[in-house]
Amino acid sequence: MPIQEATVTQPELRAADTDRAAVAELLGEALRDGRLTVAEYDDRLAAAYGARTLGDLAPLTGDLPAPVPAPTPAPAGCAAGGQDLGRAWRAWLTVACIVVTVYLASVLGTGDWQYPWPVWVVGPWGAALVARTVSTRGALSRG
Repeated sequence: MPIQEATVTQPELRAADTDRAAVAELLGEALRDGRLTVAEYDDRLAAAYGARTLGDLAPLTGDLPAPVPAPTPAPAGCAAGGQDLGRAWRAWLTVACIVVTVYLASVLGTGDWQYPWPVWVVGPWGAALVARTVSTRGALSRG
């Protein structure tokens, strides 16, 4: 149960060290944001570490806005701005150059024009990258 809920429903419960530390962190953020003066911070911090119950902690942060949660980082596969997308295209281009070179070397060496098998190596991969590029560019332009 979060501190704010517990202080409202059961203010007589004994405060734990983690409760005091959480209030101290909120007070520190308020000081950094300029919501508290150094003197107010010192007074409230001393009161937080001297608090015996959750009811003693509640007034120390009652006049402060609720903390804003930190933004969640994007998953590793979703690099910002398409950096990951650029790497994917470079990898595709490298593989495409290699398989086309192997194909051309085998064809030119024998003079026998074979079925263009590199299409099956780079074609589906390239189609998937095109779809990903289009969807990523659309998401970046909307957000």
